[in-house]
Amino acid sequence: MKTDRDLERQLASIDRRGYPAYKGLRGTYDFGDFELDIAHVQGDPFAAPSQLAVYVPGDVSGLPACCRDAAHRRTATEDLLVRRFSKEAAQASFKVGGSGKSGFIGTSNPGPEILARSACEIAPDGAVMLRFEAGLPAHGRTIDARAAARMLLDLIPVCVERALMLDDAGRRAAQKAAELADDQRAVRSAMRERGLVAFVADGSVLPRSSGVSAKPLAGARPFTSPESMRVTLELPHRGRVRGMGIRRGITLIVGGGYHGKSTLLKALQEGVYDHVAGDGRELVATDETAIKLRAEDGRVVHAVDISPFINNLPDGRDTRSFSTEDASGSTSQAASTVEALEAGARTLLIDEDTSATNFMVRDALMEAVVAAEHEPITPFVERVRALWERHGVSCVLVMGSSGAFFPVADSVIQMDAYEANDITERVRAVLSDARLAGAYPEAPGLGVSAGEASEAGEASEAGETSASSSSDQDALVSRPLELGGRLERRSTGRSGRRGRARGGDGAGTARHEHLKVRGRGRDGFTVGSYDADLRLVEQLVDAEQSAALAQMVRVVLEHGLLDGMRALRDVVDEAFRVLDEQGWEALSPYGDAACGLARPRPCELFAALNRLR
Repeated sequence: MKTDRDLERQLASIDRRGYPAYKGLRGTYDFGDFELDIAHVQGDPFAAPSQLAVYVPGDVSGLPACCRDAAHRRTATEDLLVRRFSKEAAQASFKVGGSGKSGFIGTSNPGPEILARSACEIAPDGAVMLRFEAGLPAHGRTIDARAAARMLLDLIPVCVERALMLDDAGRRAAQKAAELADDQRAVRSAMRERGLVAFVADGSVLPRSSGVSAKPLAGARPFTSPESMRVTLELPHRGRVRGMGIRRGITLIVGGGYHGKSTLLKALQEGVYDHVAGDGRELVATDETAIKLRAEDGRVVHAVDISPFINNLPDGRDTRSFSTEDASGSTSQAASTVEALEAGARTLLIDEDTSATNFMVRDALMEAVVAAEHEPITPFVERVRALWERHGVSCVLVMGSSGAFFPVADSVIQMDAYEANDITERVRAVLSDARLAGAYPEAPGLGVSAGEASEAGEASEAGETSASSSSDQDALVSRPLELGGRLERRSTGRSGRRGRARGGDGAGTARHEHLKVRGRGRDGFTVGSYDADLRLVEQLVDAEQSAALAQMVRVVLEHGLLDGMRALRDVVDEAFRVLDEQGWEALSPYGDAACGLARPRPCELFAALNRLR
């Protein structure tokens, strides 16, 4: 293996040459305490930065065993190291000048969520692989070797030493990150045991500083659980923690405008991910399968059975296999609901403000004016109990203007100046009086006695479901997905660029031209001639998740998995199986992993595939 001295001599030999001469630097160099790998060199100083990585052996990194002996602890520790390196790189970046991206040093810059990222991997023995980007210096398109030597031989080693070679303070920080991961794992385990879809610890800070910031709002009122909904959890490191437990079933969040309804729901929808210490939502956890639903005017829909919600269309179209390039608000929300069930969601999250009104409810006056036989939409309020009682799918809904969901709810939380209050019994009393006055018919949920509601919920939690209609059953069946004949697998004679086969059994070597991928941050991506609009997939919290989804879709398309024969669930399972078995290299067209990818949930891959057009 070459050494740092060899790298220094190579740099001196290419000074003031054309930029392509930098490509001769590719390879691995021994710096003594770590190795530097120059994996890919950019074509010119204005192109995407070069891809580099450092490898720090376990006896040098100083990582305690408790930070790497379980998958959830490794992920938390990797996240910590990425944040440390990103901070050091930001201070070293552009300290050497030049044209284009000259002098840039950077890696992933995580938000408050803790995600598995391609930027860092920790081996069981404590060795650390940290991937990053660097803009090799130039003036115009002429190599500046002196500036490159300072960047590669001085600035980057300092970043490595400060971020990845842990002193006592660094080891304590890593241990705290691992302990928080233990506690978060314990919260999720306790939720499953107690039949909860969500937990919000007392003292959590839910409001954010602004609509475009993930930072907690300074001076915000800490969350306090209603006494009737309070549960106590025993965590391995924090000990006894109290907070609000939202039970499985149908829960409403109500209250006046600006009182914190949507703030609570947003905390719940992002509670499918663990959060870093200091975020304020470290101990806010939601069922990992929870999916936030909303209307998406104009989205594409591929052969979805929306008949449980929309039927008997005036134009006679079959809604048992409904497709459109331009869905309405109600149609898109119906399709997204069925797709969420297909993706395995056990909890649905809905905000009235971002929903199609005619999909959610239909009031008595409208029914009196427009006869039911002239209305093709069966509103969600008439299906939500069946989803829970027949299929065990819970729902948390924010409602601010319609009381139509009160009769079918199991519990009601009122947000009052960001204070949560359990008003279930008060709602039950109001409903009882209204029912006696003939204001509404008998209904499950709060429309029945507390004992009956409890028995129904317990039966559903135990998996005792009543016979369901064929349309309801169909909504839970994974369908094949075929996008048509626009994709061609093109063979190529180029021997230098080979992509490993990642379809089928995941073995062998595929020789084909890779589809071009273009990302648009969290908004979506293009793969070949296909485009995915993900702007309204709200639980995608990081652009690196979208980048990973783009590569997963590329693999799916290149291997012809969307052939109309395989169930979509099988396609998604195969994509994640390959990622788990082959690592981040599976998502690189040429087998070399780079920073810039973060692991999405399987339901997000469902969402991306369902939105391809």
